[in-house]
Amino acid sequence: MKERGDSAEKIAADYLQAKGLRLITSNYHCRFGEIDLIMRDQKTLVFVEVRLRSHAQFGGAAASITHSKQSRLLRTAEHYLQQHGEAACRFDAILMDTLHTSSIQWIQDAFSA
Repeated sequence: MKERGDSAEKIAADYLQAKGLRLITSNYHCRFGEIDLIMRDQKTLVFVEVRLRSHAQFGGAAASITHSKQSRLLRTAEHYLQQHGEAACRFDAILMDTLHTSSIQWIQDAFSA
């Protein structure tokens, strides 16, 4: 399972870099949680949640980004911003149902602080 998640994150990072974003770091951890990818889109820092779901039995990839998951992402992003002094940011989601770029759904500004 961990290997599939790592593969999904690598595919997502490559996809976003091909779209012009620059990778800052991956798998940023702090006591509040983890952010899969932190990227830069021109002057905006982008926190990216990558979700891979091979079936929609429990609502699919989008439904897996629950309110509590969003709260953890927000707290983790705040921690990152405090450490690195950044300002303008957004939260994107990469949703996938297979490990292939053709299945990527990129949602910019998926949720806000």
